[in-house]
Amino acid sequence: MRVVLAEVRGFCAGVQRAIDIVEVALEKFGSPIYVRHEIVHNRHVVDRLRAKGVRFVEELSEVPAGSVTIFSAHGVSPTVAEEALERGHQVIDATCPLVLRVHNDGGYYAAQGREVILIGHAGHPEVEGTMGWLKGVGRLVSTVEDVDSLEVANPSRLAYVTQTTLSVDDTRVIIEALRRRFPAIIGPDIKEICYATQNRQQAVAELAAMVDLVLVVGAKNSSNSNRLCEIPLARGIPTYLVEEPAALRPEWLEGVETVGVTAGASAPEDLVQGLIEALRAYGATEVTTLPGVPEDLHFKLPPQLLS
Repeated sequence: MRVVLAEVRGFCAGVQRAIDIVEVALEKFGSPIYVRHEIVHNRHVVDRLRAKGVRFVEELSEVPAGSVTIFSAHGVSPTVAEEALERGHQVIDATCPLVLRVHNDGGYYAAQGREVILIGHAGHPEVEGTMGWLKGVGRLVSTVEDVDSLEVANPSRLAYVTQTTLSVDDTRVIIEALRRRFPAIIGPDIKEICYATQNRQQAVAELAAMVDLVLVVGAKNSSNSNRLCEIPLARGIPTYLVEEPAALRPEWLEGVETVGVTAGASAPEDLVQGLIEALRAYGATEVTTLPGVPEDLHFKLPPQLLS
């Protein structure tokens, strides 16, 4: 059995920055450090940080006044940020800069008096945060069917923004549907979807063309990891989301000659290497790497952590 490993995989710059922020904050301020929601969507990352003294909370009311409080990479609404300041928290924002760009775009369109359509998945933390920046004029759509049934106040004053971790192909179809129904709508080019999302989706599409099976390392609640699974599945390639190496099932490998392996943007590399070792135990004798787009982007830490 042969394994083909996507070179473009795992932590993106936004995820790496968020984790670095928590670890540097621990060094500078000591524990406990509080993080609203999971810093990134991966149980292993969260558990490792929790073991170092990080406390993850769902609501700011769970955080003692004056505590160091970090916002996750998914971002928060302005009301959450205001509440944290009112409670006297020492706030450090780990929101991914590419998510912040979506916030800024949405806020800009809303300030122009436009109704803003957010393409995203209901209940995702990034969507909840972004909706807060749309100043009460945001509408959420997830499918073409949502576009077909959408009612707006003024079709000539519309704009759209997108969740950063969506399927590029699905998002393109939804944008095309919006433009057919509302020709005056404005919004960013599809190329402005997160670079890491695009790169990982392109890599898994290439894998799907050369393997019998795809394994995606990632968490069940990770949007970008789930989108990576959908791409080979749509091409008829059996695909499984693997949260950890122990989740690998031998029956998946029956009759398989070539396995493709990739990882979502919040999956640590040691889980990928652990999966490779598990595949070796099941008979993998060759591991090659599928070249991809080099990623050398790095985001700066917040100013509170640079002094």
